[in-house]
Amino acid sequence: MNNHIHWYPGHIAKAERQLKEKLNQVDVILEVLDARIPYSGAYENSNKLTGNKLKIVLLNKSDVADIEKTNVWKKKIEEKYNCPCLLTTSKNQKDTKIIINKILKTATPVFEKLKSKGLLPRPIRVMVIGMPNVGKSSIINKLTGTKKTKTGAKAGVTRTQQWVRVHNQIDLLDTPGIIPTIQNDQLKALRLAMVNSVSENAYDNEFVAGELLKILEKYYPESVKEYYDVENITIEDIAQKRNWIVKNGMPDIVRTSQFILTNFRDGKIGNITLDDPNDF
Repeated sequence: MNNHIHWYPGHIAKAERQLKEKLNQVDVILEVLDARIPYSGAYENSNKLTGNKLKIVLLNKSDVADIEKTNVWKKKIEEKYNCPCLLTTSKNQKDTKIIINKILKTATPVFEKLKSKGLLPRPIRVMVIGMPNVGKSSIINKLTGTKKTKTGAKAGVTRTQQWVRVHNQIDLLDTPGIIPTIQNDQLKALRLAMVNSVSENAYDNEFVAGELLKILEKYYPESVKEYYDVENITIEDIAQKRNWIVKNGMPDIVRTSQFILTNFRDGKIGNITLDDPNDF
C-alpha cells in the first residue's frame, strides 16, 4: 500500500505564467475553494499571485459540507484576505444572483475610477480561479447559463479563451484558471485526494480511504456508523457488512475503499468538513 500522495501538476512555471497573463486582463477574481477543505485546498500565496486585484472567495460545495464549520471558515477567510466570502453549491442556480450582485458591489472602485477619468463605463471583467475539481467550471456554467453570448476574444487571449456577457455590466472569462503549486504538505495533499482534487494515479485508494475514516471517526462517528450500519469504523468492517468478500474469506478492500471515497464525495455519508477550524 502506497502511503504517499504524489503531487505532480506538471509545468508549474508555465501554468503560473499563463495564469498571471490572464489575471492581467481582469478586474475581479472569483477564487473557488472546496468548502470541505477550505484550508487544505487553498493556495498559500493567493494574495501574492493575484496582487491587488479585487477578489471574492467562493466556498463551493457547501451543500455537502458541515454548515457550522463552514460559517466559521467563512469568517476566517474574510478576515485573512479582507474580501467577501460566499457559500455556493454546484447543484442549483439559487445563488447565481447573489454572486452577480456581490461582483457588482465589489467592483464599485472600478466603476468609480472609470468615471473619475471621464471614461465611458464598460463591463467588469471577471475570472474564476482555483484548484482542480473544486467546481470552477460549474460556477462558470451557472453564471453563463444557457445564453452564452460571445462578446469576442480580447487582445492577447487565445481563440479558446472567450469572454461571455453574463450581465450587462459583467464579462466572464469562460475558461477557468487552475492554480499551479508544488504540494509538499502531505496532510493537505491527502485531503485534496479525499475530495478528488488529485489524479487517482497519484495515490492508493486504500490508504486515502483509511485516513478518511480516521477523520470521520474523530468528528462524525455517528454519521458513519449509521450510514454503513457498523460498530467499528474500518474498511474491513464495512466490507464485511456488505458481504464483499474475496478469496480465502478476506474482505474486498479494493472495492470497499473506492466505495467509501465515492460515498463521501457524493455527500451520502452526511455533511462533512475535513478541515476543522479549531485545528488551524
